[in-house]
Amino acid sequence: MKLIESLKKKKFILFNIFFALYISINLIGGERGLISFFDKKNIYEKLIEEEKVLTAKLKDLDHKISLINKNDPDYLDMLYRQKFNYVTEDEIIIKLK
Repeated sequence: MKLIESLKKKKFILFNIFFALYISINLIGGERGLISFFDKKNIYEKLIEEEKVLTAKLKDLDHKISLINKNDPDYLDMLYRQKFNYVTEDEIIIKLK
């Protein structure tokens, strides 16, 4: 009986304690918490770096396609020599990777 009466008197304090615990637990954990924020931030930064790499590769590929479409004889000759390892005796081939 005394327990129920004391809880009735202190219900505002107990409510505030549980409410503060609930907010602090959800602030740190959960889908929108602090830990999740840092994980998503790291994933975002990795995706930005990957986008930069893919953009550079795409530019290079577009440049190569434009050279082929223009029928640039020097570029086509270079591709032919690289593919079939065709070299005359007085030529030196430098391979770039």
